[in-house]
Amino acid sequence: MTGTGFANPRMVAWLVIALIAAWLVWLLSPILAPFLAGAIFAYMLNPLVNRLEGRYVGRTLAVVLVLILTLIAVVALLLLVLPLFYKEAVAMSERLPDFLAWLDNRLAPWLRERFGIAAQFDLDTLKQLTTQFLQSDQGFMPRLLGSLQIGGLALLGFSIKLLLVPVVLFYLMRDWNDLIDRIDRMIPRHRLAQVQGIAREVDAVLAEFLRGQMVVIIVMICYYSLALWSAGLEFALPIGIITGGLVFIPYVGAFIGFLLGTVSALLQFDSFTGVLFVWLAFGIGQVLEGMVITPLLVGKRIGLHPVAVIFALLAFGQVFGFFGVLLALPASAILLVCMRRMGRAYVASPLYGETKITLPEGPPK
Repeated sequence: MTGTGFANPRMVAWLVIALIAAWLVWLLSPILAPFLAGAIFAYMLNPLVNRLEGRYVGRTLAVVLVLILTLIAVVALLLLVLPLFYKEAVAMSERLPDFLAWLDNRLAPWLRERFGIAAQFDLDTLKQLTTQFLQSDQGFMPRLLGSLQIGGLALLGFSIKLLLVPVVLFYLMRDWNDLIDRIDRMIPRHRLAQVQGIAREVDAVLAEFLRGQMVVIIVMICYYSLALWSAGLEFALPIGIITGGLVFIPYVGAFIGFLLGTVSALLQFDSFTGVLFVWLAFGIGQVLEGMVITPLLVGKRIGLHPVAVIFALLAFGQVFGFFGVLLALPASAILLVCMRRMGRAYVASPLYGETKITLPEGPPK
């Protein structure tokens, strides 16, 4: 058994290389996230750089122009959203006394009647309770300061990784074509056509993923903004933009939007009915996004099962942290293509046996 099967030295060598690569990824996972994020963004923006690059525009200048355009788009979005949130924060602070009065008049009597709990909701009471809590536990402040120190170090590390992304992005976009040529020259010539076919299939899957994700974001921004506006929420636009814009981070965007919407509704409406309508808008949005829009526009395009999506989010989040959640679906799409190829190779190999079956070439239609 030296020609085929697991005794094949070439197969053993590739298996060892794969295990070493997986071990290196696990070992370097704390620092790999910004480089992976930069690579994903470089892949997304490289077609625009290629279009700008021409006779009078060099590669470096084209990269700088694309980065400036990207920065302008991000700043424009912040200028649109941040004033709305500042306005919302001011309005919430102005309505806080009325909200506490509502709790004191409605919730406090209900707690007293049902559970015998004597509760009082007003600013003076809250200040008094806070002071008593801080004074009653002498170890609270040292623990809090220690937690802030640890959290500050974590925030500093995250900020450094975040600042690395545009640096990595610049160099990768500038040298993208050269890097691809170098990788191409390293591929064994007898495998070149096969590797290029895999690369084209991965490129097609990622393109479908990115286009579908952009459409999902636009659709969900429109839905949440209109649904919350129909529910009577004053700050429907900023909350809709945040909730729909963060839909590419599963569960995180929905949780942040739900929290902001609930707080805003509690401070705005005099009765709980308005809050229920806001919750209904978020509930319908989650059902539409999870069962209709994302499976239709993204899931079916790349062929990922919902269970595989959940596993990918948890696995990549565990290994790479916050950036891992962002990279989970595109990386899973790449792994999906590789697994399809491996499946077809396995079925065609002597390991499988005499019976031959045909596996699908691409994602289900």
